[in-house]
Amino acid sequence: MMDLVVKNGTVVTSGSMAVSDVGVEGEKIAVIGPGLTGKREIDARGKYVFPGGIDVHVHLTPSYIPGADAPKRVDDFLSGSAAAVAGGITTIGNMTFQRPGETLREGVARDMEDARRNAVCDYVLHPVLTDPSERNLAQLPDLAADGHTSLKIFLLFEHFDARVADYIKAIQTAGRHGTISMLHCEDGALIRCVCQELLAKGLGAPRYYPNSRPVFTESASVERAVAIVRATGAPAYIVHLSSRAALDAARRGRADGLPVYVETRPIYLYLTRERFEEPDAAKYVGNPPLREVIDLQSIWHGLHHGDIQCLCSDHVGWSLEQKLEPGLNITTVRPGMADLETLMPMLYSEGVHGGRISLSRFVEVTSTNTAKLFGMYPQKGTIAVGSDADLVVWDPAALRKIEGSKMRSNAGYSVYEGRQVQGWPACTISRGEVVFENGEITARRGRGKWVRRGRTMAL
Repeated sequence: MMDLVVKNGTVVTSGSMAVSDVGVEGEKIAVIGPGLTGKREIDARGKYVFPGGIDVHVHLTPSYIPGADAPKRVDDFLSGSAAAVAGGITTIGNMTFQRPGETLREGVARDMEDARRNAVCDYVLHPVLTDPSERNLAQLPDLAADGHTSLKIFLLFEHFDARVADYIKAIQTAGRHGTISMLHCEDGALIRCVCQELLAKGLGAPRYYPNSRPVFTESASVERAVAIVRATGAPAYIVHLSSRAALDAARRGRADGLPVYVETRPIYLYLTRERFEEPDAAKYVGNPPLREVIDLQSIWHGLHHGDIQCLCSDHVGWSLEQKLEPGLNITTVRPGMADLETLMPMLYSEGVHGGRISLSRFVEVTSTNTAKLFGMYPQKGTIAVGSDADLVVWDPAALRKIEGSKMRSNAGYSVYEGRQVQGWPACTISRGEVVFENGEITARRGRGKWVRRGRTMAL
């Protein structure tokens, strides 16, 4: 008799779909097949059983950005991981910034302890390189050997241009040790130039934010990232890609056989720049900004056809008061929004139910591809014997209206406020433990585990 059996559900992976039982022993999937019995049984008849979602792009700890004011955000490992499991996500990846004078390893140790005490789901950490010193670069091989096989770099920041040779060396060194570099692709120098012009014309209000970061500032940076991959041979993962031109640049690199991978985020699938005509425009600010309808259509096309490999939230928990604080302009607005809990439901509703993507593609972009690129497959990202028992029992008939005040994020609002969503998790299971059921978090604080990762896998 199994410890836990999920019975009669339609089990969906990236490559198969069949009605079956899933038997769990301890933290692992032990058997997949009919007629299983367990100490606890969950009836998934009429529902799907997906691999737990993997969102490797979240911000649950402070960002220490040289020369920038960083007010305290409202989400942390506790509220963020609770939002994750309520939305079907069982593994998150947090951006770990260096504090001034701190090494990469010191930053990782600090966030590891924070997550150990608070997270209710499993987690990985991405060291954010803000100081490409010899001391930090020398730590990259050991970090990879310890299971931290990702590195985040902002091409946006002024100090990237000031020390570009050192950053390229970091990307090359990381790649040699099986580490994938996550690149924020916006050209900071071009953005600063555009912002100066807008401010001089009195066009500094948040409503002009899309004007301050036009598409060419993103596509030029993606072209640069592709060139770095071409020069170094190191794999790169372009985060939160938002536009047709940027996607075309990445697609050209992949057509040449380069290890260039693309992530997009939910807001670019559902919202366009017309939102900035609303009085509360600042709540829609994200980097890059919302784009035109043609860009939204291109992102859907790329997601459907495989030009975009992953969907992650870039979750940043600001309160509405913080986002709409009077006096903020195009250079001081607070980018990002809470999107962990709505990532999978919105994609299922608009993508699968809406006829834009298949069930297998849904699993690929929310779990399997991410697990492979970030060295977690097949421990995570699939439903297979020996894999972690990270499962989501998905009710395709569930209808729910999005209300930010009822979400687990402390932000208290959603940019999708009032939308009707078709399909929602009925139950989330993390390593064999039910962590979300009947609309309630059932996990204890600090039960989440750090995932030791291997080398990145090519897709």
